[in-house]
Amino acid sequence: MTAGLHLGEVHTVDLHFQGTPGVVASSVFETGDGLALVDTGPSSTLPALEAGLAALGARLEDVRHVLLTHIHLDHAGAAGTVLARVPGARAYVHTRGAAHLSRPERLVASATQIYGDQMEALWGEFLPVPAERLTVLAGGETLRLGQVDVLPLYTPGHAVHHLAYHVGDDLFVGDVGGIRLDERQSPRAPTPPPDIDLDAWRASSALLREVDARTLHLAHFGAYAQAGTHWDALLANLHTDAQRIHAGLVAGQEPQALSDAFTAALLAELHGESPDLPARYEFACPPWMSVQGLVRYWQRQAARAPAQDDTTQESTTQAAR
Repeated sequence: MTAGLHLGEVHTVDLHFQGTPGVVASSVFETGDGLALVDTGPSSTLPALEAGLAALGARLEDVRHVLLTHIHLDHAGAAGTVLARVPGARAYVHTRGAAHLSRPERLVASATQIYGDQMEALWGEFLPVPAERLTVLAGGETLRLGQVDVLPLYTPGHAVHHLAYHVGDDLFVGDVGGIRLDERQSPRAPTPPPDIDLDAWRASSALLREVDARTLHLAHFGAYAQAGTHWDALLANLHTDAQRIHAGLVAGQEPQALSDAFTAALLAELHGESPDLPARYEFACPPWMSVQGLVRYWQRQAARAPAQDDTTQESTTQAAR
C-alpha cells in the first residue's frame, strides 16, 4: 500500500496544463497492487503529475496501472513516457486505440497538422507504448487490479476508442461526460474531429447515467455527483451546439463566420453562468475545434444520405464542402 493513500480512495491531480489550474486532471487511487492512474495527461505536464503524487505521499514509480479513457494527447500523451520510467506498469486502452499507442507516428502527424510548431510546448514527447505492456479492452470486461474491481465501459461519441471506468462508487468518464470546470457550469460536450457521433454519444450517456456510482470524475475538470441532471444538461447543450452548426451550414455561412458565431453564442451562455467561465473554457476546449468536429459530423451525415434526399440535405452538403 502506498503511504497516505487508502484503498480505492480517489484523488484528483491537477496537471496545471500550460501553467493554468483547473483545466486538465488525472485521477489516482490505490489498488493494493500499486496505484491506478486514470489518464496521464500530456508529457508536458509530467512534472505537475509528479508533484501532485508527491503531495499525496506517492511517487510516479508507485503507479502500476495506467487506465486510459482514450488516446487524445491531453489524456494519453505521457503514457509511453510513464511506462518507460516505470518498468512494472501496464497501460489499458480500447482496442481501436491500441495500435496508435504502439505506433504513434500517424497520431503525432495528424496533431502536428493542427498545432504546428507548438506541438512540443503544448504536449511534449509522445513515446510509443510497447505492445506487450498493453492490455487491450473492448469494454464489458472485469479487471481485477490488486484488491479492486474495475469495469471498463465502451462509450464512443467523443472518440471511437473511448472507455469509461466504473470502480465502486466512482465513475471515470473521460470526455464523454463533458467539460465542467466548476459547479456553476452546465456540462458541455467537447466535439473536436474526427470521431464525433451524436447518436453514439447519446447512447453512451444513457449507459453511464444508469451506472450505480456516486461520483463522476471528469478530466476537464474534477469530481461531481452522478446525477441525471448532469447528463440531461450535457445532452441538451450537445443538441444546441450541433443544431447551431447545422443551421449555419444550411444557411451557407463561410467557415470563419460560422466559427465566430458559434464561439460568441457559447461564450455568452457561459458568461451567464459565471463571468470567469468564458476565458477558462476557451483554454480548456477551444471552440473552433468543437466547430470543426461538428462540421465534419454533418459532412459525413450528408455524404451518407441518399442522392434523392430533400433540398435541405442538399444545401447542407454544398455548404459543408
